[in-house]
Amino acid sequence: MIAARRKRLTIAIAAASMLGLAMVSNAVLAGPDGVHPGGGVRPGPMSRAEAYARAAALTGLGRKMFFDRSLSASGLQACSSCHDPHHAFGPASVAPVEMGGPKMDRPGLRAVPSLRYLQAVPAFTEHFYDSDDEGDESVDNGPTGGLTWDGRADHGSDQARIPLLSPFEMANKDAGAVAAELRKAPYAGELKMVFGDKVFDDPNSTFDAAVEALGTFEQSAADFYPYSSRYDRFLAGKAALSAQEMRGRALFEDEAKGNCASCHLSEPANDGEPPQFTDFGFLGIGVPRNPAIQANADPAYFDLGLCGPLRTDLKGRAEYCGLFRTPTLRNVALKQSFFHNGYFHALRDAVAFYATRDTDPGRWYPKNADGTVRQNDDLPKAYWANLNQDPPFGKKPGGKPALTDPEIDDIVAFLQTLTDADQQPGAPVQ
Repeated sequence: MIAARRKRLTIAIAAASMLGLAMVSNAVLAGPDGVHPGGGVRPGPMSRAEAYARAAALTGLGRKMFFDRSLSASGLQACSSCHDPHHAFGPASVAPVEMGGPKMDRPGLRAVPSLRYLQAVPAFTEHFYDSDDEGDESVDNGPTGGLTWDGRADHGSDQARIPLLSPFEMANKDAGAVAAELRKAPYAGELKMVFGDKVFDDPNSTFDAAVEALGTFEQSAADFYPYSSRYDRFLAGKAALSAQEMRGRALFEDEAKGNCASCHLSEPANDGEPPQFTDFGFLGIGVPRNPAIQANADPAYFDLGLCGPLRTDLKGRAEYCGLFRTPTLRNVALKQSFFHNGYFHALRDAVAFYATRDTDPGRWYPKNADGTVRQNDDLPKAYWANLNQDPPFGKKPGGKPALTDPEIDDIVAFLQTLTDADQQPGAPVQ
């Protein structure tokens, strides 16, 4: 199973590399007269040097937009408000969801994920098959790829559209509202330099330019995928892990114990690329319902991941209900809210939930008046068949869990080696 899932990683990185080249090869700086070769906001042919120069310019522009609060309806929220660079581009708060909207009083529906290590995520597909040189190419591994918890955006530029227009995030009325702010921005001249003098003629073109810049910034290696953790240095032979961390690594990879590496790949890919700690797939975990999310006050409301409500194209696909994207575990020790609904607030609890979800459900799920446990209370029973039963899941209530308490501590210790160097205490402020 681990070998088969690892192929996802190799293919995804190759696809991401091609995407990056395509992104650059479709771009060029405006010429000396300030007008794009080819005219308009989409450039024509270019040299490699011009392409890389434009990519650098887009990165700089995207960085400025990322921290610009004026690009929200409230004027109080930037991308960085929820994706803090000092918290691995994830939220700094312990809240399960973030507030947004025109008056900053509308709560979100899901926990905010980190934007780090998304560069290799492939486009979403419902059916992923292994290649003919590894695994069984006849086996359908199911939904794979895409950004966000439900994979509904394939690229950074697609993802950037969502918060800019979401009514409970930056809450702009439409593309025109964003364009109006960009025209007044101190970097408006840079937008013209990169996209041409006509970039502000059409609001949709202006909006497209903005999300392209944001998406390009999020491909910046130094910011978003530095691979600078102690585990990376360990893999390179430049650092050592403690005895506890080594035990945790072994348990993480043991298919009969933690079995974490079956989805959170921990070994370098076949081409030597560092591990991404995700296979880009989707799983149903059965995380307890979070009463701290306002939408959950409605007993009829359920966040079903791939089959809605935020993703609409797979609505009604019962086999997808309750499935959410497997996130990378890089920098996971920095998180203060875990899983799509932010129910857990401690890494150890998240790991312990995996180990004892089925053997001790009363530890995690609420109880009815008669003392019975409302297991899987955030997923209608019609979809319980979608829940993962691979180890450490799948055991009977009252049975022996796959992991002991000391073993859970060992895995947590290993996960703490995945924090990037610039996120460590005392690291220089960027």
